[in-house]
Amino acid sequence: MKNSVSLENLTIEDLLRIYPYSMEFFDINGLPIDDVNNTVIGYITSLSYVFLEDMGLSQEDLLKRFRSFMSRMKDIREEHTFSIRDITIIGGRDKNEKLEEIELKIRMGEIICIVGPTGSGKSRLLADIEWMAQRDTPTKRQILIDGSVPPGDWRFSVERKLVAQLSQNMNFVMDICAGDFIKLHAQSRMIDDIEDKMRQIIFHANELSGERFDLNTPLTSLSGGQSRALMVADTAFLSTSPIVLIDEIENAGIHRNKALDLLVGQNKIVLIATHDPLLALMGNKRIVIKNGGIQKVIETTPDEKKGLLRLTEIDNDLMKYREVLRNGRILNDIK
Repeated sequence: MKNSVSLENLTIEDLLRIYPYSMEFFDINGLPIDDVNNTVIGYITSLSYVFLEDMGLSQEDLLKRFRSFMSRMKDIREEHTFSIRDITIIGGRDKNEKLEEIELKIRMGEIICIVGPTGSGKSRLLADIEWMAQRDTPTKRQILIDGSVPPGDWRFSVERKLVAQLSQNMNFVMDICAGDFIKLHAQSRMIDDIEDKMRQIIFHANELSGERFDLNTPLTSLSGGQSRALMVADTAFLSTSPIVLIDEIENAGIHRNKALDLLVGQNKIVLIATHDPLLALMGNKRIVIKNGGIQKVIETTPDEKKGLLRLTEIDNDLMKYREVLRNGRILNDIK
Protein backbone atom coordinates (compact mmCIF):
# COMPACT_ATOMS: atom_id res chain seq x y z
CA MET A 1 0.00 0.00 0.00
CA LYS A 2 1.29 3.48 -0.86
CA ASN A 3 2.18 5.87 1.97
CA SER A 4 -0.24 8.57 3.12
CA VAL A 5 1.51 11.35 1.15
CA SER A 6 1.07 9.57 -2.19
CA LEU A 7 -2.55 8.74 -1.33
CA GLU A 8 -3.32 12.45 -1.04
CA ASN A 9 -2.20 12.95 -4.63
CA LEU A 10 -4.40 10.21 -6.05
CA THR A 11 -7.55 11.26 -7.82
CA ILE A 12 -10.68 10.40 -5.86
CA GLU A 13 -11.65 8.02 -8.68
CA ASP A 14 -8.36 6.12 -8.35
CA LEU A 15 -8.53 6.17 -4.55
CA LEU A 16 -11.99 4.57 -4.53
CA ARG A 17 -10.97 2.04 -7.18
CA ILE A 18 -7.80 0.91 -5.39
CA TYR A 19 -9.14 1.23 -1.83
CA PRO A 20 -12.95 0.84 -1.94
CA TYR A 21 -13.17 1.23 1.84
CA SER A 22 -11.95 4.84 1.51
CA MET A 23 -15.53 5.79 0.54
CA GLU A 24 -16.35 5.45 4.23
CA PHE A 25 -14.10 8.44 4.99
CA PHE A 26 -16.27 10.67 2.81
CA ASP A 27 -19.50 9.16 4.13
CA ILE A 28 -18.77 9.43 7.86
CA ASN A 29 -17.53 13.01 7.46
CA GLY A 30 -20.48 14.09 5.29
CA LEU A 31 -18.23 15.05 2.37
CA PRO A 32 -20.06 15.24 -0.97
CA ILE A 33 -18.04 14.16 -4.00
CA ASP A 34 -18.73 16.34 -7.04
CA ASP A 35 -15.60 15.73 -9.12
CA VAL A 36 -13.93 12.31 -8.94
CA ASN A 37 -11.11 13.57 -11.16
CA ASN A 38 -9.93 15.93 -8.45
CA THR A 39 -7.10 14.75 -6.19
CA VAL A 40 -7.78 14.16 -2.51
CA ILE A 41 -5.65 17.10 -1.46
CA GLY A 42 -7.17 19.23 -4.20
CA TYR A 43 -10.66 18.31 -2.99
CA ILE A 44 -9.87 19.16 0.63
CA THR A 45 -8.28 22.51 -0.23
CA SER A 46 -11.32 23.36 -2.37
CA LEU A 47 -13.75 23.05 0.55
CA SER A 48 -15.04 26.41 1.71
CA TYR A 49 -14.12 27.98 5.03
CA VAL A 50 -17.80 28.02 6.08
CA PHE A 51 -18.21 24.30 5.34
CA LEU A 52 -15.09 23.42 7.32
CA GLU A 53 -16.08 25.75 10.15
CA ASP A 54 -19.37 23.84 10.51
CA MET A 55 -17.30 20.67 10.87
CA GLY A 56 -15.06 22.35 13.44
CA LEU A 57 -12.00 21.58 11.32
CA SER A 58 -9.39 23.35 9.27
CA GLN A 59 -8.09 22.04 5.93
CA GLU A 60 -4.99 20.70 7.71
CA ASP A 61 -7.16 19.03 10.38
CA LEU A 62 -9.23 17.25 7.71
CA LEU A 63 -6.09 16.19 5.87
CA LYS A 64 -4.68 14.76 9.11
CA ARG A 65 -7.99 12.94 9.67
CA PHE A 66 -7.73 11.45 6.17
CA ARG A 67 -4.16 10.27 6.81
CA SER A 68 -5.15 8.76 10.16
CA PHE A 69 -8.19 7.02 8.64
CA MET A 70 -6.23 5.44 5.80
CA SER A 71 -3.40 4.40 8.13
CA ARG A 72 -5.81 2.74 10.55
CA MET A 73 -7.65 0.96 7.74
CA LYS A 74 -4.31 -0.30 6.44
CA ASP A 75 -3.52 -1.72 9.89
CA ILE A 76 -6.94 -3.37 10.16
CA ARG A 77 -6.61 -4.87 6.68
CA GLU A 78 -3.24 -6.35 7.58
CA GLU A 79 -4.60 -7.70 10.88
CA HIS A 80 -7.35 -9.46 8.94
CA THR A 81 -4.76 -11.65 7.23
CA PHE A 82 -4.49 -13.57 10.51
CA SER A 83 -3.60 -17.16 9.62
CA ILE A 84 -1.96 -20.07 11.41
CA ARG A 85 -0.64 -23.53 10.52
CA ASP A 86 -1.50 -25.39 13.71
CA ILE A 87 -2.25 -25.16 17.41
CA THR A 88 -0.83 -27.31 20.18
CA ILE A 89 -2.67 -28.13 23.41
CA ILE A 90 -0.27 -28.87 26.28
CA GLY A 91 -2.07 -30.57 29.14
CA GLY A 92 -2.78 -29.05 32.53
CA ARG A 93 -4.85 -30.53 35.37
CA ASP A 94 -8.39 -31.81 35.90
CA LYS A 95 -10.70 -30.88 38.78
CA ASN A 96 -8.80 -33.22 41.13
CA GLU A 97 -5.42 -31.76 40.16
CA LYS A 98 -4.57 -34.88 38.18
CA LEU A 99 -2.08 -34.11 35.41
CA GLU A 100 -3.24 -34.24 31.79
CA GLU A 101 -0.36 -36.11 30.20
CA ILE A 102 -0.95 -34.81 26.70
CA GLU A 103 0.56 -32.65 23.97
CA LEU A 104 -1.82 -32.55 21.01
CA LYS A 105 -1.03 -30.73 17.76
CA ILE A 106 -4.04 -29.86 15.58
CA ARG A 107 -3.42 -28.77 11.98
CA MET A 108 -5.47 -26.63 9.63
CA GLY A 109 -8.08 -28.66 7.77
CA GLU A 110 -8.55 -31.17 10.59
CA ILE A 111 -11.87 -32.01 12.24
CA ILE A 112 -11.57 -32.65 15.97
CA CYS A 113 -14.55 -33.85 17.99
CA ILE A 114 -14.90 -33.12 21.70
CA VAL A 115 -16.98 -35.68 23.57
CA GLY A 116 -17.91 -36.14 27.20
CA PRO A 117 -20.84 -35.90 29.62
CA THR A 118 -22.64 -32.61 30.17
CA GLY A 119 -20.61 -30.52 32.60
CA SER A 120 -17.42 -32.49 32.00
CA GLY A 121 -15.39 -29.47 30.87
CA LYS A 122 -15.81 -29.26 27.10
CA SER A 123 -16.53 -25.53 27.23
CA ARG A 124 -13.49 -24.94 29.45
CA LEU A 125 -11.24 -26.58 26.85
CA LEU A 126 -12.64 -24.36 24.13
CA ALA A 127 -12.22 -21.28 26.31
CA ASP A 128 -8.56 -22.20 26.88
CA ILE A 129 -8.05 -22.49 23.11
CA GLU A 130 -9.94 -19.28 22.35
CA TRP A 131 -7.93 -17.23 24.86
CA MET A 132 -4.63 -18.93 24.06
CA ALA A 133 -4.16 -19.97 27.69
CA GLN A 134 -0.64 -19.79 29.09
CA ARG A 135 -0.91 -21.79 32.33
CA ASP A 136 -3.01 -18.92 33.72
CA THR A 137 -6.51 -20.49 33.65
CA PRO A 138 -8.06 -22.92 36.16
CA THR A 139 -6.94 -25.90 34.03
CA LYS A 140 -3.31 -24.68 33.82
CA ARG A 141 -3.20 -25.65 30.13
CA GLN A 142 -0.97 -23.97 27.58
CA ILE A 143 -1.85 -23.25 23.96
CA LEU A 144 0.89 -22.81 21.36
CA ILE A 145 0.38 -21.26 17.94
CA ASP A 146 2.58 -22.71 15.19
CA GLY A 147 4.67 -24.33 17.93
CA SER A 148 5.39 -21.08 19.80
CA VAL A 149 3.93 -18.96 22.57
CA PRO A 150 1.71 -16.37 20.81
CA PRO A 151 2.45 -12.65 21.25
CA GLY A 152 0.76 -11.26 24.35
CA ASP A 153 -1.37 -8.75 22.43
CA TRP A 154 -2.95 -11.54 20.36
CA ARG A 155 -4.87 -12.74 23.42
CA PHE A 156 -6.81 -9.49 23.71
CA SER A 157 -7.06 -8.54 20.04
CA VAL A 158 -10.52 -8.46 18.47
CA GLU A 159 -8.93 -8.86 15.06
CA ARG A 160 -6.97 -11.96 16.06
CA LYS A 161 -9.93 -13.86 17.42
CA LEU A 162 -8.88 -17.49 17.29
CA VAL A 163 -12.30 -19.15 17.53
CA ALA A 164 -15.60 -18.45 15.75
CA GLN A 165 -18.53 -20.15 17.49
CA LEU A 166 -21.62 -21.58 15.84
CA SER A 167 -24.32 -22.49 18.33
CA GLN A 168 -27.45 -24.56 17.78
CA ASN A 169 -29.44 -21.70 19.36
CA MET A 170 -29.02 -18.99 16.76
CA ASN A 171 -31.74 -16.53 15.77
CA PHE A 172 -31.59 -13.06 14.23
CA VAL A 173 -33.25 -9.94 15.65
CA MET A 174 -31.92 -7.46 13.07
CA ASP A 175 -34.67 -6.10 10.83
CA ILE A 176 -32.70 -6.33 7.58
CA CYS A 177 -32.54 -8.78 4.70
CA ALA A 178 -29.98 -11.56 4.35
CA GLY A 179 -28.11 -9.70 1.61
CA ASP A 180 -27.69 -6.55 3.72
CA PHE A 181 -26.47 -8.66 6.66
CA ILE A 182 -23.79 -10.31 4.53
CA LYS A 183 -22.86 -6.96 2.99
CA LEU A 184 -22.38 -5.37 6.42
CA HIS A 185 -20.15 -8.24 7.52
CA ALA A 186 -18.16 -8.11 4.27
CA GLN A 187 -17.69 -4.34 4.60
CA SER A 188 -16.47 -4.74 8.18
CA ARG A 189 -13.88 -7.20 6.84
CA MET A 190 -13.08 -4.80 3.98
CA ILE A 191 -13.79 -7.43 1.34
CA ASP A 192 -13.43 -6.05 -2.17
CA ASP A 193 -15.64 -8.47 -4.16
CA ILE A 194 -18.71 -8.06 -1.95
CA GLU A 195 -21.36 -8.87 -4.55
CA ASP A 196 -19.60 -12.11 -5.46
CA LYS A 197 -19.27 -13.07 -1.79
CA MET A 198 -22.98 -12.40 -1.22
CA ARG A 199 -23.99 -14.72 -4.05
CA GLN A 200 -21.47 -17.36 -2.93
CA ILE A 201 -22.69 -17.37 0.67
CA ILE A 202 -26.38 -17.56 -0.24
CA PHE A 203 -25.70 -20.40 -2.68
CA HIS A 204 -23.88 -22.49 -0.10
CA ALA A 205 -26.37 -21.64 2.65
CA ASN A 206 -29.14 -23.04 0.45
CA GLU A 207 -27.06 -26.17 -0.07
CA LEU A 208 -27.13 -26.70 3.70
CA SER A 209 -30.74 -25.87 4.52
CA GLY A 210 -33.98 -27.53 3.47
CA GLU A 211 -36.11 -24.52 2.48
CA ARG A 212 -34.45 -22.12 0.04
CA PHE A 213 -34.15 -18.37 0.66
CA ASP A 214 -32.48 -15.48 -1.17
CA LEU A 215 -30.66 -12.21 -0.58
CA ASN A 216 -33.95 -10.33 -0.15
CA THR A 217 -35.33 -12.65 2.56
CA PRO A 218 -35.70 -10.81 5.92
CA LEU A 219 -33.46 -12.26 8.61
CA THR A 220 -36.35 -12.37 11.06
CA SER A 221 -38.30 -14.68 8.75
CA LEU A 222 -35.54 -17.31 8.56
CA SER A 223 -36.13 -20.60 10.33
CA GLY A 224 -33.64 -21.92 12.86
CA GLY A 225 -32.10 -24.20 10.24
CA GLN A 226 -31.89 -21.44 7.64
CA SER A 227 -30.27 -19.09 10.18
CA ARG A 228 -27.61 -21.64 11.05
CA ALA A 229 -27.03 -22.47 7.39
CA LEU A 230 -26.48 -18.77 6.68
CA MET A 231 -24.04 -18.45 9.58
CA VAL A 232 -22.07 -21.56 8.57
CA ALA A 233 -21.64 -20.20 5.03
CA ASP A 234 -20.90 -16.70 6.32
CA THR A 235 -18.27 -18.08 8.71
CA ALA A 236 -16.68 -20.19 5.98
CA PHE A 237 -16.19 -17.29 3.57
CA LEU A 238 -15.97 -14.15 5.73
CA SER A 239 -14.73 -15.09 9.20
CA THR A 240 -11.02 -14.52 9.77
CA SER A 241 -10.96 -16.92 12.73
CA PRO A 242 -8.89 -19.98 11.79
CA ILE A 243 -10.82 -22.23 14.20
CA VAL A 244 -14.56 -22.88 14.09
CA LEU A 245 -16.39 -24.34 17.09
CA ILE A 246 -19.67 -26.08 16.31
CA ASP A 247 -21.88 -26.79 19.30
CA GLU A 248 -24.28 -29.70 18.84
CA ILE A 249 -24.84 -29.22 15.13
CA GLU A 250 -26.86 -32.47 15.16
CA ASN A 251 -29.82 -30.38 16.33
CA ALA A 252 -29.25 -27.52 13.91
CA GLY A 253 -31.58 -28.65 11.11
CA ILE A 254 -28.89 -28.48 8.40
CA HIS A 255 -26.88 -30.98 6.34
CA ARG A 256 -24.05 -31.81 8.73
CA ASN A 257 -21.69 -33.45 6.24
CA LYS A 258 -21.94 -30.56 3.79
CA ALA A 259 -21.41 -28.03 6.58
CA LEU A 260 -18.21 -29.73 7.69
CA ASP A 261 -16.96 -30.12 4.12
CA LEU A 262 -17.59 -26.42 3.49
CA LEU A 263 -15.66 -25.28 6.57
CA VAL A 264 -12.76 -27.68 6.10
CA GLY A 265 -12.63 -26.69 2.44
CA GLN A 266 -11.84 -23.14 3.56
CA ASN A 267 -8.80 -24.54 5.45
CA LYS A 268 -10.12 -24.06 8.96
CA ILE A 269 -9.71 -26.22 12.03
CA VAL A 270 -13.17 -27.48 12.97
CA LEU A 271 -13.88 -28.39 16.60
CA ILE A 272 -17.21 -30.12 17.25
CA ALA A 273 -18.73 -30.53 20.69
CA THR A 274 -21.18 -33.34 20.07
CA HIS A 275 -23.15 -36.30 21.44
CA ASP A 276 -23.92 -37.58 17.92
CA PRO A 277 -22.00 -40.79 17.01
CA LEU A 278 -22.17 -39.87 13.34
CA LEU A 279 -20.42 -36.55 13.91
CA ALA A 280 -18.00 -38.01 16.45
CA LEU A 281 -16.74 -40.47 13.84
CA MET A 282 -16.44 -37.81 11.13
CA GLY A 283 -13.53 -36.25 13.00
CA ASN A 284 -9.88 -37.14 12.55
CA LYS A 285 -9.63 -37.46 16.34
CA ARG A 286 -11.84 -37.38 19.44
CA ILE A 287 -10.87 -35.56 22.60
CA VAL A 288 -12.54 -37.29 25.54
CA ILE A 289 -13.29 -34.96 28.47
CA LYS A 290 -14.04 -36.19 32.00
CA ASN A 291 -13.95 -34.46 35.37
CA GLY A 292 -12.73 -31.21 33.83
CA GLY A 293 -9.71 -32.78 32.14
CA ILE A 294 -8.66 -34.40 28.89
CA GLN A 295 -8.82 -38.10 29.70
CA LYS A 296 -7.52 -39.27 26.32
CA VAL A 297 -7.36 -38.57 22.60
CA ILE A 298 -8.62 -41.25 20.22
CA GLU A 299 -7.68 -41.33 16.56
CA THR A 300 -10.57 -42.53 14.41
CA THR A 301 -9.74 -46.09 13.31
CA PRO A 302 -10.29 -47.64 9.85
CA ASP A 303 -12.94 -49.93 11.35
CA GLU A 304 -14.75 -46.94 12.80
CA LYS A 305 -14.67 -45.28 9.38
CA LYS A 306 -16.34 -48.38 7.96
CA GLY A 307 -18.96 -48.12 10.68
CA LEU A 308 -19.40 -44.47 9.74
CA LEU A 309 -20.41 -45.52 6.22
CA ARG A 310 -23.22 -47.65 7.67
CA LEU A 311 -24.32 -44.89 10.03
CA THR A 312 -24.34 -42.45 7.10
CA GLU A 313 -26.62 -44.77 5.13
CA ILE A 314 -29.00 -44.93 8.09
CA ASP A 315 -28.86 -41.15 8.49
CA ASN A 316 -29.60 -40.65 4.77
CA ASP A 317 -32.66 -42.89 5.10
CA LEU A 318 -33.84 -40.86 8.07
CA MET A 319 -33.36 -37.66 6.06
CA LYS A 320 -35.51 -39.10 3.28
CA TYR A 321 -38.28 -39.84 5.77
CA ARG A 322 -37.93 -36.38 7.26
CA GLU A 323 -38.20 -34.65 3.87
CA VAL A 324 -41.24 -36.74 2.86
CA LEU A 325 -43.07 -35.80 6.04
CA ARG A 326 -41.99 -32.14 5.80
CA ASN A 327 -43.43 -31.89 2.30
CA GLY A 328 -46.83 -33.23 3.33
CA ARG A 329 -46.46 -36.65 1.77
CA ILE A 330 -46.85 -40.09 3.34
CA LEU A 331 -44.11 -42.64 3.96
CA ASN A 332 -45.56 -44.93 1.27
CA ASP A 333 -44.26 -42.37 -1.28
CA ILE A 334 -40.67 -43.45 -0.58
CA LYS A 335 -39.34 -45.83 -3.18
